[in-house]
Amino acid sequence: MTKEIGSVMPFRYVEIENAPALKKENVRMVAVYYPYTEDAGAFKCSDEKINAVWELCRHTIQATSFGGVFVDGDRERLPYEADAYINQLGWYACTDDITLARYSHEYLILNPTWPTEWILFSVLMAWEDYWYTGDKASLQVFYEDLKAKALMGLRREDGLISTTKPPVTVEIMAAAHYTKKKPFTDIVDWPHCESDGYQKEAFNTVVNAFHARALNQLSELATVIGKEDDAKMFKDAAAKTIQSMNSKLIDSTKGIYFDGEGATHSALHANMFPLAFGLVPPERKGAVTQFIKSRGMACSVYGAQFLLEALFENGEAQHALSLMTADGDRSWTHMIERVGSTMCLEAWDIKYKSNLDWNHAWGAAPANILPRKVLGIEPAEPGFAKIKIQPRLGNLTWAEGKVTTVRGPVSVKIQNEKNSFSMTFEIPKKTTAAIIVPKRGEGRLMLDGKEVKGVETGLDLLIDHLESGKHEVRMF
Repeated sequence: MTKEIGSVMPFRYVEIENAPALKKENVRMVAVYYPYTEDAGAFKCSDEKINAVWELCRHTIQATSFGGVFVDGDRERLPYEADAYINQLGWYACTDDITLARYSHEYLILNPTWPTEWILFSVLMAWEDYWYTGDKASLQVFYEDLKAKALMGLRREDGLISTTKPPVTVEIMAAAHYTKKKPFTDIVDWPHCESDGYQKEAFNTVVNAFHARALNQLSELATVIGKEDDAKMFKDAAAKTIQSMNSKLIDSTKGIYFDGEGATHSALHANMFPLAFGLVPPERKGAVTQFIKSRGMACSVYGAQFLLEALFENGEAQHALSLMTADGDRSWTHMIERVGSTMCLEAWDIKYKSNLDWNHAWGAAPANILPRKVLGIEPAEPGFAKIKIQPRLGNLTWAEGKVTTVRGPVSVKIQNEKNSFSMTFEIPKKTTAAIIVPKRGEGRLMLDGKEVKGVETGLDLLIDHLESGKHEVRMF
């Protein structure tokens, strides 16, 4: 830290010795964090345990920002891509700032870390940076670096990649700004005991899911800056990788993914990442989703980000919410009620990682999941030029909150009953919104007091092209 700030140490309590006359009002705590508007993000719902999880995770996002870059926690205080990605999404949901996320992302482009998936995360972070800000300046500067991060040089003819057959070359590492002598290696999850018995093979399902995701996103990012030939190349490459994943990495009997080519085991991770990344064909989504549900929280606090996304996006909001507050030692309620932590842990419990730290933002997935997936506030177009609001409350009877976008704050207040659904919301100026609400009762849909017809999207109804201002929608 700078001389002006001095040493910064996280703590749970302070003991002051030899001060018999000390009074509470004589003690002052000085907290350091990146500029942070306290009320820029908000969430509250009918479940007090979920509210406690939100506050734990929101506070973690704020408190761990003191170094001016997203780091992995107090033990190392080093930036890592996976940590920074989850931190980035939480930062967007809880604050009105975009600078810290961009700086952290750009730092990691030039200073990558050792896991294969972490290299690929730079593309995912670039996508979120552009999607949330609408600003392509960073993309234009780092585009060639991002192309290298997609690891196209590791591809086999069928589009699958491996870091061992053949081994990663010096040229591939150099292009990705990776300077360590030992090649980067597949991680799947961390610590390794959180990998649900994953059977690592040369052609790894999780790594290839990340590769496909990065290619799809690079295709769209290339279009943004006018690289149409690259856009087509990445789109075609993604299609080939996905086709091979869905033909060569599948247990055809069960309809779920094996851990890799030649594997006989199917871990949670081999299925939740493809589902979260939109790679699973429609006819297999049911089987993959049910398998994921059967495994519970058989992943780390990092993996939980993608498990929860996969569940919320595939009709399992209540199951996702129940995992956050579940009994046992793999939930945020465990951190709060049994461990007694006031910030998110690096792992679910010390028995899973003996040297865990108690201030790790990669464990704060609900800080972004609750605003993005429960309140349902996400950009529908880059920079929130259009906003999507798609609440998924599960069994919650009400929820409310706010996300501050680059266009201004978006606030929602929702009532969720068995036979009715209502939501009041406010859209900022110079933007529009698409509202997606669940069907209820007789299917009557009211917008601002007038009955309207929505567009059916499965079990939901869509109202599109809403203008800025305050609105109310009711379904009964």
